[in-house]
Amino acid sequence: MSHIYLLSPSSAVRDKAALRRGVKRLEAAGHQVEVDAHALNRDTRFAGTDTERLAAIKRAAASGADTVMTTRGGYGLSRLLPALPYKAIAKSIDKGTHWVGFSDFTAFSLAVMTKTRRVTWAGPAVVEDFGALDGVDEITDLCFDDLMTHMSEGTGWRIGKDDPTAFSAQGLTLWGGNLSMITSLVGTPYLPAVTRGALFIEDVAEAPYRIERMLTQLLHAGILANQRVIFLGAFNRFTASPQDRGYGLKAVIAWLRTHTKARVITGLPFGHVPTKVLLPVGQTVDVAATGREVLVLWSHDHTHAHHH
Repeated sequence: MSHIYLLSPSSAVRDKAALRRGVKRLEAAGHQVEVDAHALNRDTRFAGTDTERLAAIKRAAASGADTVMTTRGGYGLSRLLPALPYKAIAKSIDKGTHWVGFSDFTAFSLAVMTKTRRVTWAGPAVVEDFGALDGVDEITDLCFDDLMTHMSEGTGWRIGKDDPTAFSAQGLTLWGGNLSMITSLVGTPYLPAVTRGALFIEDVAEAPYRIERMLTQLLHAGILANQRVIFLGAFNRFTASPQDRGYGLKAVIAWLRTHTKARVITGLPFGHVPTKVLLPVGQTVDVAATGREVLVLWSHDHTHAHHH
């Protein structure tokens, strides 16, 4: 049985029924769920004032929980980065706490990686995943269960027919998350300086040209040049424009392939979609693509990020 601590570090929870469903499902799976006292707070669009949300992060770090999970993403962590209790967060991770989230949580993950060299996890959130009306996705659930039982050693998926295959790379630093969030950290002290990277990205409600524009920022900032592999997760929930005339995600991927030496692999089950694998942000990984599959493997010791 795991002790799970839930907090709202970003946007206010609007779907309280989904939060209740998520808590019930986690409890039914045998977890002890502790909901932060301010998880349902609201201050304009945020889950409480900056001070209240910082206090919740401090409580989570001190909770001794096996896992700290966000209720939802949205926006709000960017404001808190200078004031995050990095020492307390690092200490909690050293004692075995897994911090899990996605979307806006990317800012937290990458700041923690940069400031403490500790590993956090890109993975599900309570409202969107465990609170989903038709139940939590089976793969997401299994991956989460692996993390809870300390069995998480890697992930694999079927790749696109145009993806490079028959290659392997060892000792890469796995990092990434939501593309808009990564881009928003360029030029700040919160973006990790990864030199042999396996970068994973996803985004939601961003048209293909906007995705390309963010990628050009990472390209021109010299960040893409340091990646050996780029994993593309889901880019969804956007509206195509009559301006596009056949320019879409495929065109963006083709553009990316001609502008980076990194191997670009599609189909990563991650993003604003029901199926989410859990990925250790800042962990050293080995990557191998054979046939139509890619495997990303990591060791059991998840506490420290290794910067090459």
